[in-house]
Amino acid sequence: MGRPEGKLYPYIALCIGVLAVSTSAIFVVLSSSPAPVTAFYRLFFSVLLLLPYFLKHSLPELRTFSRRDWLYSAVAGVFLAFHFVLWFQSLQYTSVASSVVLVTLQPLFAFAGTYLFFKEVVSWKEAACAGFAIIGSVIISWGDFTVSGLALWGDFLALAACAMITAYLLFGQEVRKRHSLTAYTFIVYSFCAMTILLYCLFTNIPLVPVSAGDWKWFLLLALIPTLLGHSLFNWALEWISTNTVSVFILFEPVGAIILAYYLFGETLSIAQTAGSLLIISGILFFAAGKRNQKVPLRDESAKKIIQG
Repeated sequence: MGRPEGKLYPYIALCIGVLAVSTSAIFVVLSSSPAPVTAFYRLFFSVLLLLPYFLKHSLPELRTFSRRDWLYSAVAGVFLAFHFVLWFQSLQYTSVASSVVLVTLQPLFAFAGTYLFFKEVVSWKEAACAGFAIIGSVIISWGDFTVSGLALWGDFLALAACAMITAYLLFGQEVRKRHSLTAYTFIVYSFCAMTILLYCLFTNIPLVPVSAGDWKWFLLLALIPTLLGHSLFNWALEWISTNTVSVFILFEPVGAIILAYYLFGETLSIAQTAGSLLIISGILFFAAGKRNQKVPLRDESAKKIIQG
């Protein structure tokens, strides 16, 4: 596939991806099953749907995975599993708006992670923009606290889920550079599904859905926000920078809030509105200070693997 120079295709893909991912919180709320059960079937169906394509195109690639690649993929899958469990659990205590806004703050956690692991330093301007976003998350949590202590607990779970997704990205990014999207996602999703399964078994959570209608929400979670939304983000990375993708992903709360408004009648408090605006503004200004560059690959062999 040639590079679409000057084309809008990657940006159109990102817009569709954001809309797809925005449905995630809605489907979780509509499901009546426990959070770990919903998370398990989301990943189980994702792996099941990926399996035919993986067997046809990427199975031989497993021979190129080193022990370190397997270890990092497994650890990434475990972190992703607890991200889903914690985030889905947060939706049982706080609003869709608060949970989604807080869980999409992963770039802020990434500052600390990339500095510790890769010695990347952010400028004072970037730190200031991140500070505005952090203030926004505090305002959102404070607004929920005035309503219910349980809402604040839900906000904490959402932030913990945010830390988990950052750890997942940090462990997975090196493996992703050396292997194709299909092979990497299939392995990580498989480890993720197995982790959630073990969690359910050890905590005695029945895997039978509470309602027969939940099956359709599980399948939709796999199809729309997982296989469609996240796949489009990864596809767009071929032509535009990670910063641009991150900015588009951070607009996910807007889509989720709109859907929650029309489907559940949720309304935003003044604190939630102000906090959301600060978060979005802070991250937009942070991204505006970055130059959009295509992510360089380590070498040509890695490029061939990814394109394969």
